[in-house]
Amino acid sequence: MYCQRNFLARLFLCFVFYSNGLQHDIPRDKRYVENKNGITNNVFEHARTDTKLSFITNSGICETTPGVNQYSGYLTVNETLNMFFWFFESRNSPTTSPLVMWFNGGPGCSSMIGLFVENGPCHFVDGNPDPVINPFSWNTVANMLYIDQPGETGFSYGSNTISSTQNASTILWTFMQVFYDAFPQYYLNRNFSLFTESYGGHFGPQFALDFLNKNDLIDKGLLTGSRKINLVSLAINNAWLDPVTQYKSYLDFALNNTYRQLINQPDYVKGIAKYEKDCYPIIQECTSTTGSAEDCAGASGNCYEATAWLVEEMNLDKTFNQYDIRLSAEDTVPPNIYEEYLNRKEVKQAIGVPGEMGFVACLGSINDRFLEEGDQARSFLGELGEVVQAGVRVLLWAGDADWICNWMGNLKVAEGVEFEGREMFLREEVGLFTVGGKVYGEFKGVDGLSWLRVYDSGHMV
Repeated sequence: MYCQRNFLARLFLCFVFYSNGLQHDIPRDKRYVENKNGITNNVFEHARTDTKLSFITNSGICETTPGVNQYSGYLTVNETLNMFFWFFESRNSPTTSPLVMWFNGGPGCSSMIGLFVENGPCHFVDGNPDPVINPFSWNTVANMLYIDQPGETGFSYGSNTISSTQNASTILWTFMQVFYDAFPQYYLNRNFSLFTESYGGHFGPQFALDFLNKNDLIDKGLLTGSRKINLVSLAINNAWLDPVTQYKSYLDFALNNTYRQLINQPDYVKGIAKYEKDCYPIIQECTSTTGSAEDCAGASGNCYEATAWLVEEMNLDKTFNQYDIRLSAEDTVPPNIYEEYLNRKEVKQAIGVPGEMGFVACLGSINDRFLEEGDQARSFLGELGEVVQAGVRVLLWAGDADWICNWMGNLKVAEGVEFEGREMFLREEVGLFTVGGKVYGEFKGVDGLSWLRVYDSGHMV
C-alpha cells in the first residue's frame, strides 16, 4: 500500500512539474522599453506572428491637438523587413471612431505623401518649412493609420524585396494582427476601411479580398488565434486597376478632356490603331491567358509605347504635367517641401526613424521590380468585383485634371466591375456631386459601388 501511495505521489509530482514546464514553454507577448540607435522605443513582441512592434508614443510631430495620441515606428518581420507606420487617433471620440488604413501607390511611393500633402493631421502652407495643423484632416473623424509599403518604401527598410501585389498583401494582414493586439482599444466593435490611390488600384482590391478570405477561414475554424478584421469599405482615388481599359483612356483623355487638348484627331486615330495592333492583343495575353511575368512585363512596355508615349510625343505643346494637366511638366507634383522636412535629423529621431535613414518619396527600384514581375499589366477587376459582391462598399474617385490614371479610365473600370447590380449601374445616370449646395463634381452609384469625378483637381485629390 505504501509503495502504491508513493508511486501515485511521484506520478502526481511528475505531472505537476511537467505541466508547469509546458506552461513555461507557451510563447507569450512581451512589452518592454528598448534603446536602439539612440532612440528609446516602446516594444511589443508578438508571439503568434514572431514579429516585433517598436514605437514612439506622442512624438509631438505633425499632430499637436491636445489629448490626441499618436504612435510611430516599425513592425520588424523576421529581421528581413522593418515596415514604418504612423498612427493618429481621431480628434473626436477615438474610442468609438472607425480605423482607416491609408497607403500610397507607386509601387514604391511613401504614404507620407498622403499624410503631409493630402489628408493627414498637418500640412505645409505658403512655402513655410514647418507644418501646421490641417483642419480638414481625415483624423477629425477617424483613427488614421499610414503605412510605408511594400518593402523598402519611404522609411521602411530591410532585405525583403517584394515584387508583386500578392506578396505585399500577406504582410499587411500580419501588421494588422500585431497592431490590434498591441492596441486593443482600437479594435473592439470597430469598422475598418482601406483607402489608397494610384497603384492602390492593384493593392486595394487584392488586400481587401485577402482580408475577407482570412476572415472566412477564421469563421470556418481553419485559422485559429487571429482577429477578424471588420472591413466595411474600400476607396481608391485615380486608380491604376485594369490596364486593358486604362491604356486606351490615355488617348481618350488626351483628345477630349475639359482643360486642354493634348493631341489632335488624326493623331488620336493613329493612336487607337496602334493600341489595337500593338497593345490590346498582348495585354489580353497577360490578363486573360498566361499571366506569366514575361508576357505581362512585355505587355507593359508595348502598351505604354502604343498609348502613353505616343501622347507624350505627339501632344500639342509638350508641356503638360502627367498628374495635373493644368500645370507644366516642370512643376513638382506634389511640392516636395515635406521631403526636406522628413530628412531633418531631429524629426526622424522624434518619430523613431534611424538617423542614417534618408527619406525618398518614391523609390524607382521597387517600381522596376514590379514591372519585371509583370505586376503592373495585370488586371484586378475580378478581385474588385469579388469585394463588392461580398458586401464591402467601394468608391472609385478621380481628380479630373489627372492624365496618368484619369477619370475616363476610372469610369470605364467602374462600369466593368462584375456584381449583381452591374446592369443597373450601367443604366444609372451621372448626377451632380454637391457639398453645402456647391457643385464639386459628378457621380453615380448602385448598391455597394460608387464612382466620383472631382472637378478642378489632379492625381492627389
